[in-house]
Amino acid sequence: MGFDDMDVETIWFDGEFVDWDDAQIHVLSHALHYGTGVFEGIRCYDTEEGPAVFRLDAHLNRLYRSCTPYGLELPFEQETLRSATLELIERQDLRACYIRPIVFYGYDSLGINPMDCPVRVAIACWPWGAYLGEEAQEQGVDVMVSSWQKYSSTALPTTAKTTGTYLNGLLAGEEARRNGYHEAILLNDRGTVAEGPGENLFVVRDGHIFTPGIAEGILDGITRASVIQIARDLGYHVNDGATLSRGELYTADELFFSGTAVEVTPISTIDEVSIGDGTPGPVTTEIQSRFFDVVNRRTDAYDEWFTTV
Repeated sequence: MGFDDMDVETIWFDGEFVDWDDAQIHVLSHALHYGTGVFEGIRCYDTEEGPAVFRLDAHLNRLYRSCTPYGLELPFEQETLRSATLELIERQDLRACYIRPIVFYGYDSLGINPMDCPVRVAIACWPWGAYLGEEAQEQGVDVMVSSWQKYSSTALPTTAKTTGTYLNGLLAGEEARRNGYHEAILLNDRGTVAEGPGENLFVVRDGHIFTPGIAEGILDGITRASVIQIARDLGYHVNDGATLSRGELYTADELFFSGTAVEVTPISTIDEVSIGDGTPGPVTTEIQSRFFDVVNRRTDAYDEWFTTV
């Protein structure tokens, strides 16, 4: 479904609510040529208490942190972006939606140094279902280990959610789809497991849960942190600083992705090798079920994670 098929009309752009079609930038904007922008992906869920944004403050905190290594001086206070997000959802009468704040260098000059390029800020939101499909969440996805390597933190800051760096994930994801898979897994420059193109990865072995640590070159995912907390509260031991070899993926009892877009999605095969019996395992299923209970507010737990519109 394209944007033209959605009932969305407004974008918050540089401090004002503007018509969707009027939220435009110059073709010589710095970010278009060099990828000098940072962004977030956030979900708002339809709950009995009304639309509720999941971990809004954590996402905005990361947005501001992502600006730092690129010298992006965000011209708005965090509370302004917070209020704008909530009002944007309310103005468009959305119950559940995906939210995309973005900060980037705009139009002024086109040298690599952004110099006097203005910092532009926009927030958009629109209805968006399961990223890899409802079927994927129920049955699991088929993945491959990509021939593309996750970029090193000595080349670019891996803990910043930067527009240009997602070319790395695009290459891996498109390679996977050309070869008949749903998604990819990338190894880092040391040959150990990093993450998916837009997802963090979890491994289940002998009832314990492992996920690559920040030092492995992953994005410090907010859904990842939420899943870790949920799993620990369910009584599981979670190693959140794991170093995992490629071979450990094939011999895992269970594998699953986490992320704002994919939420919690099981992995059924990797490089055509079945994980377990090829269906979502009991640990993944329990964590996924609890996650959806939490985000759909079927429990009073984790109230601090939600901002009601």
